[in-house]
Amino acid sequence: MSFEWPFALLGLLLVPLLVAGYVWAGRRRRRAVTYSSIALIKAAGPGRSRWHRHLPFALVLATLVVLTLTGARPQAAVDVPKAGASVILALDVSGSMCATDVQPNRLSAAQAAVRKFVQAQDSQTQIGVVAFSGFAQLTVAPTTDHDELLTAIDGLTTGRGTTIGSAILKSVDAISQINPDVAPAGDGTADPADPADPSAPEGTGPATPRPGGYAPEIVVLLTDGANTRGVAPVEAAKVAAARGVRVYPIGFGTSNPTSMVCTAEQLGGSGFENFGGGRGGGFGPGGGGGFLRADEPTLREVAATTGGQYFSASGADQLQDVLSDLPRHVQLQHKDVELGAPLAGLAAILMLLAVGAAVRWTTFPN
Repeated sequence: MSFEWPFALLGLLLVPLLVAGYVWAGRRRRRAVTYSSIALIKAAGPGRSRWHRHLPFALVLATLVVLTLTGARPQAAVDVPKAGASVILALDVSGSMCATDVQPNRLSAAQAAVRKFVQAQDSQTQIGVVAFSGFAQLTVAPTTDHDELLTAIDGLTTGRGTTIGSAILKSVDAISQINPDVAPAGDGTADPADPADPSAPEGTGPATPRPGGYAPEIVVLLTDGANTRGVAPVEAAKVAAARGVRVYPIGFGTSNPTSMVCTAEQLGGSGFENFGGGRGGGFGPGGGGGFLRADEPTLREVAATTGGQYFSASGADQLQDVLSDLPRHVQLQHKDVELGAPLAGLAAILMLLAVGAAVRWTTFPN
C-alpha cells in the first residue's frame, strides 16, 4: 500500500494524545468523589462492565484513525480485469523447428497448438504474429480477424538463424501501434537500451517506466533454441520492461533432439531465407545438436526482467496446455486502486457504532 498524500498521516499523532487525555480525565473523576462504603456504591451503580464504559471512546478513536488514513489517499497495487487485451505471438521459425523429437516436427506441432489458441479467443482479443529466424518481421499486425491469423500461421516457413532479441523488440513495436502509452522499441537491429550506441535508431533510448504498472498487452515468445545474432534477449527484455510490456517465453522441444525433417511448405522461404538442411538432417544423439535446445536460463531471465513467466513444453500436449492457460495473464492489468471510498464508508460505520454504544449504555445502563 502507498499514500498519495503521506503528510496527512501526521494526524495519527493525535491518537496517543487523546488516549492520554482520556485516561487523565478518568482518573480525575475518580479522585473527585469519595465514598464511605464501597459495597454500597457497587450495589447502587449500574451493572456495566469496564469495556462497556470505554467502548464509545474506542470507536471514536478508531474513526479518527480511519479518517486520517482516508485523508492520506491510500492506494493498493492490484491486478484488475482488462477487456479487449492484445497478444503478440512471437514464433520461432528457425531451421531447428523442423526437428522431429516432437511429431511430426516442432513447427507443425507449434502451428497446430497456436491455431487452437487463436480459435479459442473471443472477438475482443487482438492477436498479432511476429515470425523470426535470421531476422524478425511482423507477419500480422494485431487484429481480431481469425481467418487472417490462421492463414499466416499455416504459411510459416523456416529460415537460418535465431534472433530472439529482435523478436522481442519487433513485438514491442507492434504493441506501440495499438497502445499510445507504449513507446516504440526500434527496428531490432541495434540495442535500444544503450543510448550511447551510435547505431541505435533515433528515439529508441531507454524509456521511462509506464505509470500505473504493466501494459495490458503481452508477448508470447515461442522458441526452441538460443539467440544466434542481433541484440541479446536480456537487453531487449529491459527495453520491454521499461515500457511495461510483459514477455512470456515458452521453451519448446525435448532435450534429446533427433533428425530434422521439413515439409516442402515449411521450406517455402516466403519472406525468409530457406533452411537448407533438407529432409532427414543428421542431428541425432551425439550429432552436435546443442543449438536445437531452448536456452532456458536466458528465457527465464527474460521473463523475470519483464514481469512475465517462463514455461517449458517438451511436447505438443504440453504446449497446448501452456497456451490454454495464457488468457488469465492476458486479462489482468496491474493498476493502482484508491482505497479512500471504502475507508470513508468504514469510518461512517464506526461513528454510528460509537453513537449507538454511547446511547445504549447511557440511556439503558442495565
